[in-house]
Amino acid sequence: MNLQNYVWVFKEALTPRFCNEVVKYGESLQDRVAVTYGEKERDEKKLTARQLKKLQKTRNSNVVFINEKWIYKEVCPYVEEANRRAGWNFYIDHFEAPQFTKYKLNQHYTWHRDANPKPYDSSHGKNSENKIRKLSMTAQLSDSFDYEGGDFWMDFVNNEGGEKRSNKIKFEKERQKGTLIVFPSFMWHKVSPVTKGSRYSLVMWSLGKPYV
Repeated sequence: MNLQNYVWVFKEALTPRFCNEVVKYGESLQDRVAVTYGEKERDEKKLTARQLKKLQKTRNSNVVFINEKWIYKEVCPYVEEANRRAGWNFYIDHFEAPQFTKYKLNQHYTWHRDANPKPYDSSHGKNSENKIRKLSMTAQLSDSFDYEGGDFWMDFVNNEGGEKRSNKIKFEKERQKGTLIVFPSFMWHKVSPVTKGSRYSLVMWSLGKPYV
C-alpha cells in the first residue's frame, strides 16, 4: 500500500493533568503481563516459567485495559483527525479499549506490527467481529526525564527491485509528555529497553472492515 504519510504526530497535545490522571487511574488497577497475539487466548497466570521467559524476549511489560468514556473522548478525536490529515481516510467504526502500558527497568517490546493476521471473531465482541486493526495510537504519559531508554522506533520497510530495505527511525523529539503518534497498524515498530526509571504510555487501536 503506497501512502503519502506513514505516521502523524501531535506534539504535547494532551494536557499534563490528563496524562497524570490516566497514570493515577491506571496504577490504581490490577495490571497483567502483556502478551503477544499468539498468547492472547491463554491466561497469563497459567504461563509456565519457560513460556513466560520466551514471551518476555519479545514483549516484556505490564498492561491495564481502561474502558472509560473520558479517555475515549479525549483521545479518539486525534486519531480521527490524523486519519484525515495524513490522507489515509481509512474506514473506521470502532475503537478497542485503551491500553495503559508500563515499562519498568529492562522492559521492552521488540519489532512487531499491531495488525491482526485475520479479522476478529465473535470472541472479541460484536463491535469487533470481522474487523481488523486499521490505525494504532501511542500517547506519551511520562515526562521525558522520568526514564532513559524506552525509545519508540518505527521501520519504514519497503521493497525496491525485489530487495527488502529498512529505514529505522527513532522518535527522539516525540518524547514530550502528552505527545500522540498515530500510524497504520501494519507498520513495524518497537520500544527499546528502559535503562532507568519507568515509561508510561497509552495505546489504542481503531478497527474497520478489511481492506478490499
